[in-house]
Amino acid sequence: MSRTAQTNTTTGDALLHRVMLGTVTSVPCCIFLFINVTMLFTLRSKAVFRESSRYILLFNLLVADTMQITLGQILYILSVCRTRLSYPVCGVLVMLSNITIEVSPLTLVVMSLERYVAVCQPLRHATIITITNTALAIMVVWAISSLNILVHVLLMLDFPFEDLDTLQMKEFCTSHAMFLGPMSYDYDRAFTCLVFVSAAAVIISTYIGVMVAARSASTDKASARKARNTLLLHLVQLGLSLLSTIHNSVVGSIARIVTRPILLIILNTLYVLVIMLPRCLSSLIYGLRDKTIRPVLLYHLCCRLKLKAGVSP
Repeated sequence: MSRTAQTNTTTGDALLHRVMLGTVTSVPCCIFLFINVTMLFTLRSKAVFRESSRYILLFNLLVADTMQITLGQILYILSVCRTRLSYPVCGVLVMLSNITIEVSPLTLVVMSLERYVAVCQPLRHATIITITNTALAIMVVWAISSLNILVHVLLMLDFPFEDLDTLQMKEFCTSHAMFLGPMSYDYDRAFTCLVFVSAAAVIISTYIGVMVAARSASTDKASARKARNTLLLHLVQLGLSLLSTIHNSVVGSIARIVTRPILLIILNTLYVLVIMLPRCLSSLIYGLRDKTIRPVLLYHLCCRLKLKAGVSP
């Protein structure tokens, strides 16, 4: 009888622990998703946002970030619930997640080039940065990310799935669990390094170009200063995105030197701060910095309540 009671107590404690872990991440996730979805709605609410290349690129960045938050939370909840998926289902979730990871830095590159043209080639900006060219750039970004996933699929085809007794995974569904061979891991690391190094090089180059142009007497100083600050922001966002890609490696290293309870605390903290929060910063920073977006965003965030006499859009 006591053994049964002890088993029930252990089971109850385990269930309570899982609920707590899920709650700790789900609450911030819901807040971040609310902010991002509100920002996405804001960017589609007015013609000035829908017809400006700058805001269209921001919308694309937020779509990728919102998808990443959602998919990351789904995978996290599945692991907390100790749910093991089949290889095909896990593969689809991981592929969608990986696409969005690569879209963010590539979109930041396009946004940086748009700011560079706006400052350094102001007379040609309307000709170069058109809605058509912006849409084409976005399609190229998604195509590059999708091509990366296609290569991963081709590498996975070499894995002998027919030798497995079942397609049910023995591990929880993560990106690393889908690296079914050393070649997949090496390729992913090489591609990630190529994307982030190239993105950093482009953003730094555009920043230097804007600084040089700012010294010219014909350049609008205020516009150049704003562009320079925006490019610095892009560089910070790129660094935060890079942190999210090395999250698993960092956790793996920490796991070797700390106990499990401490590891769980560190794991949840890093997940919220490194994986989820950076994906929400774009909405907060751009929404509050941009004088055109700010009143509309605050209007929608406050559920369309009348804030002050000059705040409603």
